[in-house]
Amino acid sequence: MGEQYRVDLSALEDTIRKLNSVLKDLGNANADTRYKTSLSANALGADAPGASFLEARKLTEAHSKMKAHIEEVVQHLHDVTDQFGTNTRKVHGNYQNQEAETATSMSGD
Repeated sequence: MGEQYRVDLSALEDTIRKLNSVLKDLGNANADTRYKTSLSANALGADAPGASFLEARKLTEAHSKMKAHIEEVVQHLHDVTDQFGTNTRKVHGNYQNQEAETATSMSGD
């Protein structure tokens, strides 16, 4: 007889729990990158009457660009992790249904 394969549903459940924890942490990171990393326009220095503080402007612009990039990265990680969790839940459900159908057919019902 051919080899038998069995899926460890508890391992899939553990994976789903861990992914949910990662998603929660990413949600916190997403909020932090959006709302806790802002700088006011003059935080790094301000123009004086009759003079421009070009370095402060460049730093503020660089900060804004980096902040936007980090927000995009965190959102991408959240989306990918969420999709993987959704797929894992579907696989778990499919295997669980298959096991129930197999048990029913083996019992002769």
